[in-house]
Amino acid sequence: MQPLIIGVRFSQAGKIYHFDSSAVPDVREDEYVIVDTARGEHLGRVVRVYREPPERENGDLRKVERRATPRDLTLYQTWRARQQEALERCRARLAEMGIEGVKIIAAEFNYNGSRLAFLYSCEGEERVDLKDLRRAMQRMYPRSKVELRQIGPRDIAKIIGGMGACGMEKRCCSLFLTEFTPISIKMAKEQGISLTPSEITGMCGRLRCCLIYEFEQYVEARKHLPKRNKRVITPHGPGKVVEVRPLRGTVVVQLDSEEKTLYEFHREDLEPWDELEALRRKAAAPCAQCEEREVTHPPEETPPSTAAEEQPPPSKKTSKKPRRRGRRKSSRSRKRR
Repeated sequence: MQPLIIGVRFSQAGKIYHFDSSAVPDVREDEYVIVDTARGEHLGRVVRVYREPPERENGDLRKVERRATPRDLTLYQTWRARQQEALERCRARLAEMGIEGVKIIAAEFNYNGSRLAFLYSCEGEERVDLKDLRRAMQRMYPRSKVELRQIGPRDIAKIIGGMGACGMEKRCCSLFLTEFTPISIKMAKEQGISLTPSEITGMCGRLRCCLIYEFEQYVEARKHLPKRNKRVITPHGPGKVVEVRPLRGTVVVQLDSEEKTLYEFHREDLEPWDELEALRRKAAAPCAQCEEREVTHPPEETPPSTAAEEQPPPSKKTSKKPRRRGRRKSSRSRKRR
């Protein structure tokens, strides 16, 4: 029997994790469940119920323990309200210890307060020993298992939030992005965006996540357009491409006859100059088949003159072979006879 697989999310724009809900087969979307994770039991919201098993990594799925009760939801709200207090205490203790280069970003309780995680970041690449800080916080919260977890700059921006560079009230990572996709400088070059650091970097100091939104459309559109500085044939004559506008499907051309005026043409009105020039050269070149015929079938030699044909062939002199003389018999053989 196929297990019932559901997608559970633990925060508003968090990653979706898959669980086996065979123990709770009648679960529906927007319901809260208690699931077993690598960090203990957690409360999450069901965001998807799969009719068919989704593609996932090799390995067994963790199971859904039960459906969340009203008491579980009350405990979740109670411990969530104490997260800010735990965060302030941890920051104060860190300042007392004099540990530099470490920032405590957030504190997270699970739904029943049995676990407490402090999320922090380090400015340098060197590893910082925070065992003393963890022990100090464990003494403050003896009923919870305290752990310290390091996160990256993108995760920090996701937790803190704030206004985006485009003017949105919330950043994309805090609003709807569930996973961070690798971003490269090639995506900015393909879209013709200025490579000034302030133009392509976000609040986290990394390349903006929005650079990937239209990257595939730009790549597909550029396949059907000539590149910059390429020569093309337009309805007004030959010219050179000075600007490419992929989403509009047009290019800006500077004609050879008019250097100061620029014209915009659609891709259907253009012909590649390289191909036409290659065809013209091919038409002007001699036929290759004729050359092969001349090489494989050379002209026949002129026949000899008739005077030479009428001359009689040279007479053959009969040569007599020398007569072989027999050996003279010795005197001894004569005497024997």
